[in-house]
Amino acid sequence: MRQRKIIRLKEYDYSKKGWYFVTIVVQDRLYLFGEIEENNLILNNAGKMINKWYKKLEIKFPGIKCHEHIVMPNHFHCIIEICANVGSAPCVRPSLSQIIQWFKTMTSNDYIKRVKKEKWPKFNKKLWERSFIDRILREHEIERTKTYILNNPKNPN
Repeated sequence: MRQRKIIRLKEYDYSKKGWYFVTIVVQDRLYLFGEIEENNLILNNAGKMINKWYKKLEIKFPGIKCHEHIVMPNHFHCIIEICANVGSAPCVRPSLSQIIQWFKTMTSNDYIKRVKKEKWPKFNKKLWERSFIDRILREHEIERTKTYILNNPKNPN
């Protein structure tokens, strides 16, 4: 049996306070969330739905902050900050994997409902690829990464 490639840093605590750049890719790289026309991103209703769930992450996980993000036609980029505390009380911080798992579950479930009700394009078994790509951002990388996200429609590949 083929062993799954581990792409997370070994022995790193992904619930640790910090900034994380995350990319999630649509299974089979299908263009389900919109299109790019003349370097402009035009989201369809599915892309707008992805935005909606990203904004709900801070409600579900009060110990995080959602920063810049962009829904591209076949992938999603975001910066998530896992914070030290919420208010004056220490919080139980979720791991980055827990956050992304919840996001992928909620967006997948919502998308499936809309395939049935609103005839959105179907996908093959899963909306998202099994894993996700992350990068732990150092302080000097945050602004450059924000700029990359915001300029992504000009360089979609």
